Amino acid sequence: MQQIDDFREEGTALYELLVELKDDQWELPTPFKSRTVNWVVQHLHDADRWVLHSVTDPDGFRDWMQNREKYRESEPDPLEGRALMDRWFEYQQNLCDELERVDPNIRAPWFGPDMGLRMMATARQMETWSHGQDIYDLLHVKRVNTDRIRNICHIGVATYGWTFVNRKLEVPEPVPYVRLSAPSGAEWTWNDSSDDHFVAGSAVEFAHVVTQGRNIKEVKLDLRGDSAIRWMEIAQCFAGPPETPPIPGIRGW
Repeated sequence: MQQIDDFREEGTALYELLVELKDDQWELPTPFKSRTVNWVVQHLHDADRWVLHSVTDPDGFRDWMQNREKYRESEPDPLEGRALMDRWFEYQQNLCDELERVDPNIRAPWFGPDMGLRMMATARQMETWSHGQDIYDLLHVKRVNTDRIRNICHIGVATYGWTFVNRKLEVPEPVPYVRLSAPSGAEWTWNDSSDDHFVAGSAVEFAHVVTQGRNIKEVKLDLRGDSAIRWMEIAQCFAGPPETPPIPGIRGW
């Protein structure tokens, strides 16, 4: 499954950035809510553990969600710095191996609706990429993106309705046409073609906006129509309560 391969490569790319960190950089606050690099990597590791639990023991995962306190003592001891990095990366790569072994038709429980395996792998890649950007932004390192970012754009498009429903807002119609330029130069499109209601431009910039790594005012996406404009102002492709996009200038540099 291509999405699993892309998730594996996303983890490898982030690992290659992390191995260059100095010991004192792990406690630096990233632009993501001033959470440290240690916090970011621990967060990714925790979510990877939860995914493995979900796809290999769905009933046990549901019980864990409802009774998390009784499982508290079984949590692994916290690590920091390079020890945390090594544990996260080994686990992330092993998770990819496990995702390749499970039934590709499963519907795995999660904190929102149950998810298919393809979308679960895409969601893990999305979070690895977006939180990886927290660290790139902290270090002011220019990231080299590849066409595997298409998965993140896809989940961004697929959560158009979720962005509004999650805020208890009516979903505006029509759903915008999305036309994006890939890092390779390819053109990717979603939804019915329209000259009046669309989002167009860089796939990387679109991915930044839907993961709330950039404010729409910081990028050069071309927006047409009320539904497209309203969407990009609050786009949120990840689960959880509504989050506010970053203030312009906080993330971009």
